[in-house]
Amino acid sequence: MGFYEKLKAGIGKTKSAIMGNIDRVMQHFVKIDEDMLDELEETLITADVGVETTETILDELRARIKAERLTDADDAKAALEDIITGMISDGGEGGELDLSTTPSVILVIGVNGVGKTTSIGKIAADLTRRGKRVIVAAADTFRAAAADQLAVWCERSGAALIRQNEGSDPAAVVFDAAAAAKKRGADVLIVDTAGRLHNKKNLMDELSKIDRVITRELPDAARETLLVLDATTGQNAVVQAKEFKNAANITGLILTKLDGTAKGGIVISIKGELGIPVKYIGVGEGIDDMEPFNSRDFARALFER
Repeated sequence: MGFYEKLKAGIGKTKSAIMGNIDRVMQHFVKIDEDMLDELEETLITADVGVETTETILDELRARIKAERLTDADDAKAALEDIITGMISDGGEGGELDLSTTPSVILVIGVNGVGKTTSIGKIAADLTRRGKRVIVAAADTFRAAAADQLAVWCERSGAALIRQNEGSDPAAVVFDAAAAAKKRGADVLIVDTAGRLHNKKNLMDELSKIDRVITRELPDAARETLLVLDATTGQNAVVQAKEFKNAANITGLILTKLDGTAKGGIVISIKGELGIPVKYIGVGEGIDDMEPFNSRDFARALFER
């Protein structure tokens, strides 16, 4: 099964929550009126599109209805699909990482339990399949067995692992990994980080320390800071992203567990409220079940009949 087919299957619950419920709303209305628009609003919010983004979508829909003189509910539905597709696609695919230097650096952040370790393993596998030499720094030294879990994923993906003892200084691990990346001519250095709660000051201080080490040791490296979010948490994931955005220069998002939730509408919410591109999505447990996010494919899978 190709990844697009996995994507279609993986977002089936989200498709039902959004398109299935929109279809049910439209069945009750022949003409466009405020009652219909109110029900559409409730449907989108329930599907975790978010209040702010839903208001934006409905405002644009009202403008289209007026400008194009739409009167039929089916026409409103087509316009709604077009508006949401435009918000998701945003003029580009979104999944491309900046890997323009040797080495390039990917810093991976996120709270515990969102799938950070498995995401790193899957991204390492994706990059090694593309012929990249990858080193992973096990800089989450506070969580028990974090480095051991990474070691398993690195073995499966063909990436090299740099680690120290549990409780070591994370910045020291990053220093060693940067040295190894230079010495071995690695293409990409992926840095795992601790996943304490996003409102803890010490986590942000630690990220700043790691950032300083990377800046000093690899000053010319292309940099990505990717925040991992669990799609099953819905709008809470958007709240996490807003908190992290206030403290780190996030360049992209990794959205995990899309296959286990009807809350994939947060992809639309993220695009509408945060302006941060989704770089990777996960739709399964396998090592091949995470790929760069293609916004056009996502929109097509969402609306395809």
